[in-house]
Amino acid sequence: MKLHREGYGIMAGTLVAVLGLSALNYWMFSKCDSKIFFWSLELILFTFLILVVQFFRVPKRDCPFSENDIVCPADGKVVVVEEVEENEYFKDKRIQISIFMSPLNVHANFYPISGETTYVKYHPGLFLVAWHPKSSTDNERSTIVVKHVNGTEILFRQIAGAVARRICYYSQVGKSAKQSDEFGFIKFGSRIDVFLPIGSKIDVKIGDIVKAKTSRLAQF
Repeated sequence: MKLHREGYGIMAGTLVAVLGLSALNYWMFSKCDSKIFFWSLELILFTFLILVVQFFRVPKRDCPFSENDIVCPADGKVVVVEEVEENEYFKDKRIQISIFMSPLNVHANFYPISGETTYVKYHPGLFLVAWHPKSSTDNERSTIVVKHVNGTEILFRQIAGAVARRICYYSQVGKSAKQSDEFGFIKFGSRIDVFLPIGSKIDVKIGDIVKAKTSRLAQF
């Protein structure tokens, strides 16, 4: 496991703040007859630091799937599997699979297929809760499309939420994408939408707990 570079500044700032508050706590309460408050506050500070660090963990995982498999791009829970109209790029009907990422999930995002990146666009927007019906179209988000070697294009979208307020993505139009390589990061979790061609063989259902790189969403 490693810690993601997007979190270096936040983790360093949190560490400094925790050490400063811990020193203040020691100065104010360590000499008291009852040390319950002192140790309780120390535990809270330490727990907060651990929680911040775990947000940026990136566990090492192998991807066991083939080029014809569409791999899960994020850890989380499947909250949508339905046929919808995709109006930004395809402008036709697609199967949408949405994965909700809680603050406890891994927040790095990975390419679901290999191919050529044909579209990348960032949209500033609102910060509605990730399960809100309009979060996919109204929230801050990035849209990325990768064209598979068989000619099929897959669209996936990072969506910010009420807590996640910064989307990071590294894709560029014309660049190659490799299945299971990292393409972005959503700080403190939110949601990933994946839009697949009608007729794709779907391997997940609403309520499934999935993991990036080790769960398969669908097959061509």
